[in-house]
Amino acid sequence: METAQNTPAPAPDPVPDPPVRSVPGRGRRLARTAGLIAVAAVIGLVGGTAVGYGIQAEREPTPLPPLNQPGLAYPAKPLPKGQKITPLAASEDRQAKARGDLRKLLVPKPAGAKEDPFADADGWMSPAAFASDFDYPGRALGYQLEIDLRRVAATSWASGEHRRTSVRLVQYRAGTELGARDHVLDQQDYMPDEDYARNDGVALKGSTNGRYYVFPVERKSGYLDSYQARAYFYRGDIAVEIFIFDTKKISEKDIRSLAERQLGRL
Repeated sequence: METAQNTPAPAPDPVPDPPVRSVPGRGRRLARTAGLIAVAAVIGLVGGTAVGYGIQAEREPTPLPPLNQPGLAYPAKPLPKGQKITPLAASEDRQAKARGDLRKLLVPKPAGAKEDPFADADGWMSPAAFASDFDYPGRALGYQLEIDLRRVAATSWASGEHRRTSVRLVQYRAGTELGARDHVLDQQDYMPDEDYARNDGVALKGSTNGRYYVFPVERKSGYLDSYQARAYFYRGDIAVEIFIFDTKKISEKDIRSLAERQLGRL
């Protein structure tokens, strides 16, 4: 059985908008005044331009300064006859080093250090493993891929009774994104927070952007005291992260000297 459909009521006639009232004669006066101003502006512009062209035409042309500047030639002094410019050795060419095996740029383990049982055996860390150390791994992985994460080389070692040290070289692809810089600045940004170093860190010598941080001790009932220190800096397309964890106090010298040695290898 079909149900009856309600027939919609006819729509009411639209209510006309109230008439716009204007002050008698005001619109015409404004229009006429605006027209006079526009004409005067055009006349002034044309007249000024014509006078300017006339004055410039009467002047002597001003000679341009020489394009060659002293001291910009490479090499600065002419080479002796028959001698050619020697290209940089691979060890001195930062671009060549960064394109090679990234693991070779990692700072070596100190003498007497033990292998970290949790370290990756081949020295590479997958993007997923790298992102897993963040509070929100899925979001971190998506962001790292957005800023063109390329690869991560990592090394870590154990020393003393409970000390563990980890160094990571995080390389990004060259392009419109400045991944290494963005990543380091992001990490440095939250270091002063209450849950982290609670300080602005110390500038790393030899780097324009690097900083290292010594964290305050963390104490919990039933656990050993926890200390940590970190360093963050970048050079070119490589971001560097350094972590030291221990149950004993970590000196500022320990994190600084390690960061300086790693910086010197890039």
